[in-house]
Amino acid sequence: MASKPPSLSLSLKEASERDLQKVFNQFDADGDGKISPAELSGVLSATGSASSPADVRRAMEDIDSDKDGFISRAEFGVFCRSGSSSSEAEIRDAFDLYDQDKDGQISTDELHLVLNRLSAKCSRQDCLRMIQSVDKDGDGNVNFEEFKTMMTDSIPGNGGSVA
Repeated sequence: MASKPPSLSLSLKEASERDLQKVFNQFDADGDGKISPAELSGVLSATGSASSPADVRRAMEDIDSDKDGFISRAEFGVFCRSGSSSSEAEIRDAFDLYDQDKDGQISTDELHLVLNRLSAKCSRQDCLRMIQSVDKDGDGNVNFEEFKTMMTDSIPGNGGSVA
């Protein structure tokens, strides 16, 4: 099976270290090895998430464990792989980032659009494979329940397995 292209935060729990580094590099726009508040804000804006400066500050405070004002690669990895405290609201927020037309489904085109806005360089075929791996009802899209199952099954300690 081909490896998955990098995806966003919560789905990174199952990502390989190589994929995690690729996503980190997308956030780290200036390539200095750390994510600044401005870089985090830029990525959130690119995904269509309207985040206020206060939202960005709170996210930085939550992720920046050494309190140096930046998110290091190690802090990013810890954040992406720690999801046991993810509430349904957080999972819904992540789902909504991908559901661009707000129809309750993530299509191949929506996934492709969001990932390419983040310069992930994913082909439509890559996105189709990612959708198919989560699409349990076979309708060609990912609904919230399928997304939630993927997210909670990929969290260590929730009975799921990490791929």
